[in-house]
Amino acid sequence: MIPLTLDQLADVVGGDVADATDGTRTISSVIIDSRAAGPGALFVPLPGEHADGHAFVGDAMARGASGYLVASAARPLPEPGALVVDDCADALLGLGIWVRDTVAPIVVGVTGSQGKTTTKDLMGAAIGAGRACVASPGSFNNELGVPLSCCRLDESSEVLITEIGSRGIGQIARLAALVRPDIAVVTSVGASHLELLGDIETVARAKSELVEALPADGLAVLNADDPRVAAMAERTGARVITYGITATADWRASGVHLDGRACARFTAHGPPGEVPVRLALSGAHNVGNALAALAVADAVGVPLADAAAAVATAAVSRWRMELRAGPGGLVVINDAYNANPASTRAALDTLAALDVPGRRWAVLGLMAELGGTGDAEHASVGAHAARAGVDRLVVVGRRAAAVAAGALEAGLPADAATVVADADAALTLLRAEASGGDAVLVKASRSVGLERVAIDLAPAASDAAAPGEAGA
Repeated sequence: MIPLTLDQLADVVGGDVADATDGTRTISSVIIDSRAAGPGALFVPLPGEHADGHAFVGDAMARGASGYLVASAARPLPEPGALVVDDCADALLGLGIWVRDTVAPIVVGVTGSQGKTTTKDLMGAAIGAGRACVASPGSFNNELGVPLSCCRLDESSEVLITEIGSRGIGQIARLAALVRPDIAVVTSVGASHLELLGDIETVARAKSELVEALPADGLAVLNADDPRVAAMAERTGARVITYGITATADWRASGVHLDGRACARFTAHGPPGEVPVRLALSGAHNVGNALAALAVADAVGVPLADAAAAVATAAVSRWRMELRAGPGGLVVINDAYNANPASTRAALDTLAALDVPGRRWAVLGLMAELGGTGDAEHASVGAHAARAGVDRLVVVGRRAAAVAAGALEAGLPADAATVVADADAALTLLRAEASGGDAVLVKASRSVGLERVAIDLAPAASDAAAPGEAGA
């Protein structure tokens, strides 16, 4: 972030420093989770599901924060270092806009029903190989996460990559008005948030708001393998380039091969030429994500060879297709951050592609917000698990019966499917029956908490708390 004193911040967000002697305190970062506090941090307390963030001001300051926002209605002030504003969320939004406008980077917006976080992470690596780049952490993709991402910019930043989520018509348009993207990337349109959006065509309309926000001299980067995404070319006056396995795509892949860890190697072909690519990420679906990253890196001037080398070693956000080694040769795919039908099918295909001597377990939980299509979509995923060659299917909690029924109807033996009540029951079963040489996929919507299963079976450093991760 651009360092500012509390006095300067007060001018930016329209607030007042409560104690004039605090006005010279310097702020160099913005946080919404008190656990992330440290010297230079500005803590922004926000109302939460279970508590008001103002209750954590003392914790943030004890951890070394240099200041905090406080809503004018929240007096008395608990600590020195207060910047009083009318509304903390509005102040955060205003600060994000100011930082974005002051730095004026090239802005890349990324959206899609699935793949947007991994694509954003791959872009961060590819663009970072040649430009000073800031990529939004984790899934910072909503009205809080997007301004927080903007606040991470500093005077040296050349490119901002921000993930943009949608839970309703108009949300992407509002967020795009904040960041004003120069480049828009749409990865996919699928059955996500149907409880809120109604049907897939409405999902497509919501996602298209990002390309509609582009200026005439902007660039839309669209997945040619998804017809609904490809059709968005008609919804923008900006230049359009496409990517995908489709032979007519501007950026395409040939010679795709998966190794024993289901990691792809392929040749990427694009306007600047071709380059061999080897991914460290499991899943054939990541080929398209990597192509999108290469296309955007090329658009902002990063040499193709440099971008490809960076993509090959890119690290992605936690709990997304993480391939973990457990005891005795057990392999765990922790893809428990979120789930919808398309991403779950892709994860099951990845499980099937792993070269393991033992059994393949799929531990699946609820795919949330599917509305009236919920039972049918869960049954379809169960059927896909059976066709993908899963040896044992463990389904957890709500909609579990629909998943199991779909799998059994598609030919999975009755003794291979187990319905359990919760993550603890799934873990008890796996501890007793999974063995070395087996592979276990863990996948569900975030609310199910199935990451606990993967963490217990195969702990990793990324399991440490990630304070402030926003969005889903």
